[in-house]
Amino acid sequence: MRQEAAAAQIVAAGRRLDALGWVPATAGNFSVRLDARRLAVTVSGRHKGFLTPDDVMVVDLDGVAENPAQRSSAETLLHCGIYRRFPEAGAVLHGHSIANTVLSRLAGNSLTLAGYELLKVFPGLPTHDAEVAVPVVPNDQDIARMQRGLDALWDGMAADMGAIPPGYLIRGHGSYVWAPDMPTALARMEGLEFMLRCELEEQRWALKERNLR
Repeated sequence: MRQEAAAAQIVAAGRRLDALGWVPATAGNFSVRLDARRLAVTVSGRHKGFLTPDDVMVVDLDGVAENPAQRSSAETLLHCGIYRRFPEAGAVLHGHSIANTVLSRLAGNSLTLAGYELLKVFPGLPTHDAEVAVPVVPNDQDIARMQRGLDALWDGMAADMGAIPPGYLIRGHGSYVWAPDMPTALARMEGLEFMLRCELEEQRWALKERNLR
């Protein structure tokens, strides 16, 4: 994909996720694969609802910027880790919703979503009669170490089940999803966040009922 087209997709994604309240302040980052060795990614410190094409830069799969004058988020290395691991990945989105932040703090090593119609946003699930265990990984300021932990997690999941869900939660931090292209990544993010919001509401009502007894 050409850099200009990738930048346009990233700018549009920023406006969409900002409108949904999932990238407050300067939170979040987005990327699109350009070719086998490069990706376009948001620069550091920009509000995602007000991105312009100038707020998108190019790095290689090791996170090294083509233009040394530009700086991407340290979390760009997590995008690179996804593209290195999953050759089918064409776009990656990272957001910070209230639901994914709260639920990831309460969950164990994974958060199971079951029986939702929107499970169909995940590959290989043509019906709601299924479940997905979304991994929850510890937050870590050492991004390279976090990526090594993710690689080990994915190795284990592939060995045990063969299928790796195209997304995960960072505890108390946010969510990552990826897909072959940006429209699918956006649909996947919206589906995941809808189900997380449902889980949060269900827990809230359960707590209210317990308090009323």
